[in-house]
Amino acid sequence: MTTRTKGVTGDTNVVRAASLRGFVPLVIRLGGDPGGLLTRFGIDPAVLDEVDALIPITAHDRMLDTAAEELDCPDLGLQLAGEQDLGILGPLALAIESSSTVAEALEHASRYMFVHSPALHVELAADPRRVPGVVAITYRKDLRESPYSPQAMELGVALLHRIAVALLGGAAGLRSVEVSHAPLSPVDRYREVFGVEVGFNSPVSGLRASRQVLDRRFERSSPTIRAVAVAHLESAYTNPDERVAVRVRGLLAELLGTVPPTLAHVGDVLSVHPRTVQRQLATEGTSYEEILDDVRRTAALHWITSTDLPFAQVAPLVGLSEQSALTRSVRRWTGRSPRQLRREGRHTGT
Repeated sequence: MTTRTKGVTGDTNVVRAASLRGFVPLVIRLGGDPGGLLTRFGIDPAVLDEVDALIPITAHDRMLDTAAEELDCPDLGLQLAGEQDLGILGPLALAIESSSTVAEALEHASRYMFVHSPALHVELAADPRRVPGVVAITYRKDLRESPYSPQAMELGVALLHRIAVALLGGAAGLRSVEVSHAPLSPVDRYREVFGVEVGFNSPVSGLRASRQVLDRRFERSSPTIRAVAVAHLESAYTNPDERVAVRVRGLLAELLGTVPPTLAHVGDVLSVHPRTVQRQLATEGTSYEEILDDVRRTAALHWITSTDLPFAQVAPLVGLSEQSALTRSVRRWTGRSPRQLRREGRHTGT
């Protein structure tokens, strides 16, 4: 189901619909049906025209992987990035392009990326190849609840590269592009897109660049515009990571299937009395039981539709005592049995 929000969201598994800018004309050029693809994955095609709309990131990512396979287009993510620019980041774009240096732009991107998607992160890190004088600008997705997507990762990394080249006026100082999976397309295609060496199966995805690049100054820097942009980000958007509900959700996603998902255990880990946790969650408009059910649903649907694990093994992975409990829960969530859901998932790619 499409999510629409203005600024504040408690769901960390969403992304701005602007991430699909250019998707419709690209799929049409490839001979596909963009509306059919969007609808199949529960995304209302009309949402692509809404400035601040958010959509489920898992549906977004799985749709890209499915489209690439069905349209026989292994470089779909790379092509889609070619249709986009910094503008898809919405209000964050203004803070980035008005920054004085690359380092400052990265600081804004890292701090406010949640405005685009709380599940995506851009960070400055040590060089994975350990070359002196080289740093990594990493791009990653939180995989605790939403699975890895090769096409979405290539879209993100290629867009990061396009933004960097546009802001710097060229690729000077860029050492390589890294992706954390095997090549989906011929290696020459990656060289054509990035113009530099591409490392595959890397421990991180992103760009490797000379440390000196961080000190590069932007000609379009504007302290006044930057101050206004940052003030807007601070006042209009709330980082979901600051909400108790998101902390509880993340903790349950990590603990599910390893220890009993009790409120008392979560309270112990958070060093907060269970009743206090319940009161804080109520203030945020939710409850522990609702969050646990949603985390369990997300995990169960992933194991059922993305793996061939026997259902008897899926049940304990999502904190349920037996297969019959899993069956009852899946019917309540979807109106279908786990077997029906798995069969449909194979047909739709969901």
